[in-house]
Amino acid sequence: MATRRTTISKYQENERKKAIKLISESEIFYGGKGGKYFMRSPRDFVLLDWKNNFHKSVLEQGILDYFDKKAGNNISWWGGGKEPTGHVLSSQIACLNHLFPIRNDKNEVLKIAQIICEDITDVLEITTDKNPAYIAFEAVSEKDYLNECNGQKPTRGSLCTSIDALIYAKNEKGKKYILPIEWKYTEHYRNEDKSVEPRKSEPEGTNGKGQERLGRYCYNKKERLIDNSKQLKTLDNYKSSVYFFEPFYQLMRQTLWAEQMIANRNSEKISAEDFIHAHIIPQENSNLLNKKYPCSSGKNMETTWRECLQDQSKYKIISPKDLLAKIDPNKYADLKKYLKERY
Repeated sequence: MATRRTTISKYQENERKKAIKLISESEIFYGGKGGKYFMRSPRDFVLLDWKNNFHKSVLEQGILDYFDKKAGNNISWWGGGKEPTGHVLSSQIACLNHLFPIRNDKNEVLKIAQIICEDITDVLEITTDKNPAYIAFEAVSEKDYLNECNGQKPTRGSLCTSIDALIYAKNEKGKKYILPIEWKYTEHYRNEDKSVEPRKSEPEGTNGKGQERLGRYCYNKKERLIDNSKQLKTLDNYKSSVYFFEPFYQLMRQTLWAEQMIANRNSEKISAEDFIHAHIIPQENSNLLNKKYPCSSGKNMETTWRECLQDQSKYKIISPKDLLAKIDPNKYADLKKYLKERY
């Protein structure tokens, strides 16, 4: 099997340098013995101490307890580790740095919700969390609606569709919404077709994992999820279609997740009638936003995805800066200063 090469974009390099400047170069691993590795190799963007990857308020408000298996919500960290990554370009860390410090502040979370949907007039506590607040992280449904867990209860952050951050809200008429948030930072993607991917145990050229994915979302005997979706457009053939190339594969699954949360609201603790899918992407990430995607004949990310959707109002692209633009500049002065310098 050919070795994969990771291409570092100019934007990624600039963000890495900003993180180093803010955190201090002494905390970055440059390949010395005993330092941190990433994907089996020493990297200059992985911190020796993951605590330095967070704004101080994230640590003060108990991020480890929130994720903890016993004391918290039993959430897996990105990469499957038992602790947060030291990767300075992690989108999970970026999401938590922006949103975790304000998750208990109803007024400020309401401002964020109104950036996503101006009709929102109230935000509600998310009671699926221990110690409920107004934003939940790595959210999953109560039941396995997407055929991902062999009928078992989904596990947050691992082996199923999880939502980076979730807000539960309602408008002045009392209509309840879920606002699933997908957070991107420096990500950009190769042109890998997830509908023809082999399992690790299979020889190259087979596509057992791809067939399993097609069965889950397209050809399940009980429910053909994409065909029955009101938001995703039906295709004549799903194999090697846009829905199985990133970032659209992820957006497809999250759209189905939101629809199933609505369809099964009577059995969900988070009972909502509608949703708006928020895609948080820095405007500077041109490698993600402006790439010419072969799966859509060279169209950019937003155009490609919007051509898959029936209702355009249910999908919003928002930059991190715009999402937090209205939070109290005095109350959160230190956080806003940190975010500006770091991101």
